[in-house]
Amino acid sequence: MNDPAAPTPYARIGGEAGLRRMTQRMYALMDTLPEAAAVRAQHPISLDGSEQKLFEFLSGWLGGPPLFTQKHGAPMLRARHLPFRIGMEEASGWLACFHGAMVETIEDAELREFLWSRIEPLALHMRNLQAVPLRWADTQDA
Repeated sequence: MNDPAAPTPYARIGGEAGLRRMTQRMYALMDTLPEAAAVRAQHPISLDGSEQKLFEFLSGWLGGPPLFTQKHGAPMLRARHLPFRIGMEEASGWLACFHGAMVETIEDAELREFLWSRIEPLALHMRNLQAVPLRWADTQDA
């Protein structure tokens, strides 16, 4: 995917229509997957705004129009997510939704693998909670 003449991931996903299909499916999954309950609870009742922002971000990130930057400025994803409590449960739930949507809407397995290799570490980087011991004894060396 480093060939400048090769189509961008944005083009390979199907441009605006393909990306929109994937982001809509992702947020539909967030409403239904039990493993996404923790991350869903941190979103507004309507997921429309969240879906739109993800669509805008991914558009530019995948080589399409830089919609997010044009509308909201630099992504600064970590800073934008700091107000939310994001631990492994929330990150895993978000990733389950992304993965499910990707599998359901992108036929190209190589493209799915490429996207996953980029999105998984990015999503895990959004975590801002450390594991908290349940008992004081769990903090002591045995």
